[in-house]
Amino acid sequence: MKKSGNTPALSFIFVTLLIDIIGLGIIIPVTPALIRELTTCTISEASRYGGWLMFAYAFMQFFFSPIIGGLSDRYGRRPVLLLSLFGFGLDYIFLALAPTITWLFVGRILAGVFGASVTTAMAYIADISTPEKRAQNFGVIGMAFGLGFIIGPVLGGMLGQFGSRVPFYAAAALTLLNWLYGFFILPESLAKENRRPFDWKRANPVGSLQHLKKYPVVLGLVASLMLVYVAAHAVQSNWTYFTIERFKWNESMIGYSLGMAGLCVAIVQGGLIRIINPKLGPNRSVYVGLIMYTIGLTLFAFSTKGWMMFAFLVPYCLGGIAGPSLQGIISNAVPPNEQGELQGALTSLISITSIIGPPLMTNLFSYFTGPSAPVYFPGASFLMGAILIAISGVLTWRNLSGRFAKK
Repeated sequence: MKKSGNTPALSFIFVTLLIDIIGLGIIIPVTPALIRELTTCTISEASRYGGWLMFAYAFMQFFFSPIIGGLSDRYGRRPVLLLSLFGFGLDYIFLALAPTITWLFVGRILAGVFGASVTTAMAYIADISTPEKRAQNFGVIGMAFGLGFIIGPVLGGMLGQFGSRVPFYAAAALTLLNWLYGFFILPESLAKENRRPFDWKRANPVGSLQHLKKYPVVLGLVASLMLVYVAAHAVQSNWTYFTIERFKWNESMIGYSLGMAGLCVAIVQGGLIRIINPKLGPNRSVYVGLIMYTIGLTLFAFSTKGWMMFAFLVPYCLGGIAGPSLQGIISNAVPPNEQGELQGALTSLISITSIIGPPLMTNLFSYFTGPSAPVYFPGASFLMGAILIAISGVLTWRNLSGRFAKK
């Protein structure tokens, strides 16, 4: 396929990623209701199930992403991408029909396998892009994630008013329509002469983590970054359960609040960070971001009114300048010819935080809202997030005040 900076194929990949993320976001507001419907449990107990459901999805995606990527190198992007989309669409129907919680777990495990299509989409973009347009075209991934997490939860909350299973059918319809469009329109991007045999050794997700041993100078900062991503799951994994327990929010209200959170993140990550970072410099940007994260999470933990959650999104989302700034400092400490290896290792590490974070935060919420808790405190996971950010801040300060003091 001829490379270009702007092709119909790129538009399709953008739509594919957007629908994938909308499909993930659309079910977030109704997941607690569906869990309670299947188990007849309290919201405290439902959060525990929810955390392990997210764990199952993230765990399978972590291990299958390199496998799916290797298969696309062997058989081409088109068949692997279309198979992933078709499987994802059927899986949403499978989830919508779930008669038991076990069925729901099986569905999320399968979703983790098919959801690894992001790897193939990224490879497709690399195939169709000229070198000078590649970075720009990769920007569609961030754009799709941002829009998806704004549209998805709002749409899911609205549809959830008609039943906890309706958003799953909507996600299935969107995904299967996208698959049908791709089946007739999407061309292959990987020429046969550029394909390689599938190698299980190269499909090892843990292998990329070993590359971090090559960069002892940044290991402390990598640990700080990992703590930030784990702490973020206090919000990402726990928001729906906390707001139902604390404020009795319905699916619609949860959807609107998550849409607002997505919009705030998009504003900070897509615009403000380009203004703040050059003015403060990377080191100060990290410190300011970590402080804002800590303030936001602490305020969430002790909030007593629903409107406070919207107001406290401002400091929390401003904390979003910390992660990219920290990643930039880490990247600048590594030679240009080793950037690919470093980024692959960081991606794997961030994936691991999506395995650790959800069960940690939801089980903490479940314990402190359950009958055996020494004190009733639904904001416990937010406070844990604030503590992790504070530890990250100490690690960051120790590293930046040493080797990176002048940067």
